[in-house]
Order: sequence, then structure tokens, then C-alpha cells
Amino acid sequence: MSHDGQAEHLKRYIRDVPDFPKPGILFRDITPLLRDRQAFDEAIERFAQRYRGQQLDAVVAIESRGFVVGAAVASRLKIGLVPVRKRGKLPHRTHQERCTLEYGEDVLEIHQDALAADERVLLMDDVLATGGTMGAAVRLAQRLQAQVVEIAFLLELTALQGRQKLTPHQIFSLVQY
Repeated sequence: MSHDGQAEHLKRYIRDVPDFPKPGILFRDITPLLRDRQAFDEAIERFAQRYRGQQLDAVVAIESRGFVVGAAVASRLKIGLVPVRKRGKLPHRTHQERCTLEYGEDVLEIHQDALAADERVLLMDDVLATGGTMGAAVRLAQRLQAQVVEIAFLLELTALQGRQKLTPHQIFSLVQY
């Protein structure tokens, strides 16, 4: 299990929102962390330090909060960003993958020409819950024959055991609940 206990103090910038988006779900809201320039900068720099020197070609980030974290990390590493979006949001030819979420189902897409074979990629999202969304993103990257170096999350909800759905990939989460 890969995580950095020294980042646990960032939890004070993550707000609990009960019954969102539906009753029974405890939503971990990262917007206070995004708003605090020092906390956000620290989170992004921790990711950048971890991935500097790994010869990554791109960050593959999942809509929508994953874009915020992924774009900042990609910029810091001076590499490109590849968006994975919900069905119908990308304008060019796409590959699709169905995913099961903590509270429903969806279809994710990636542009067919987004990655070249053997490109080294970091997959990123804000939260690892059940692993369904990231599982679909991994399948999309693999369909394009990219090499998934690691999968990274700002926070992980360990009780939901999403990590198990993503094996055998290397997984990193900055904060765990």
C-alpha cells in the first residue's frame, strides 16, 4: 500500500458533506483544499516530487475534479494532460468504457489518438472510492497501448476497497480515510 502519512494534515482542508449526492453517501469535498493556496500547492508539489525523473509522457486525468489535480501536476512536471470524460463530451473519435460508481453507472471516453503505444502515463483522479471510474480509465489507456506507470489520488476512501479493483497497478494516495 503506497501512501504518504506526512500528508495527513491536509485532511483539515477536506470537508465532509453528508447525504451528497444522495442519502447515505458521505462526500469528501476537496474544494476547501483547492481554495487554500498553500495546501493546494503542497499537494501538487508532493505529487510532482514523486513523479519527477520517471520519464512520464502524460498525465491522464478523469473528469472533473481529477482535471484540477491532474492539470496542475502535468504543468509542474512539464508534460501534457489527456482528459478522460463522460460520454458525449469529447469532440473527436473516442473509445468508450462502462464504469460502476459508488452511486450509479456511467460511460467514460478518451480520444482514439490521445496516446501513442508505449507512452508512459500517470493516471490521476481526486478520490479513490470503489475503483470503478479509475478501472475504466485504466482500460482506456491500455486500449491505446500506453504503459500505466502508476495511479494516483488526492484521497482514498479505504473502507470501500477500490484499491483491490485496480491491482496489479501501483497505486499512490496522498490522504486516506
